[in-house]
Amino acid sequence: MPKVIIETTLGNITVELDAEKAPLGTENFIHYVMDNFYKGTIFHRIIPNFMVQGGGMMPGMEEKTSGESIENEADNGLLNKRGTLAYARTMDPHSATAQFFINLKDNDFLNHSKKDMQGWGYAVFGKVVEGMDIVDEMAKVKTGSKRGHQDVPVEDIIITKTTLIED
Repeated sequence: MPKVIIETTLGNITVELDAEKAPLGTENFIHYVMDNFYKGTIFHRIIPNFMVQGGGMMPGMEEKTSGESIENEADNGLLNKRGTLAYARTMDPHSATAQFFINLKDNDFLNHSKKDMQGWGYAVFGKVVEGMDIVDEMAKVKTGSKRGHQDVPVEDIIITKTTLIED
């Protein structure tokens, strides 16, 4: 299983990607990692007891232009449990691109239930294997509103580097 080290201004998080159950999501994430897309992006949405989201905004809440959206793989059997990595998306179930979130707790309501607009869910494609303490620290930071967005950390938590580790 490939792993990615996400280096942040709060510390490092190592995630293991599930290429077997989430091949599209894994390939997509690795593509962004290899392109250094995440460098300089921030964790821009933090909701304690829910999740931390990043990978698509620059400091100042400037959206970074991402690539094509991918097909939703939320029906792959992987569940939105504490420490899992899943794709953020719009109301369109197949709109995920670069933004991802890490679940701070088991969020069963995000899981796939059926193939319609309400039931698609959010596709899990990996899990945190080291650095969940860093993710938990993120959940404690002060947040506010910025440029029409809520739950934005007052002080930026920046992704400084991402590194792929092939096993």
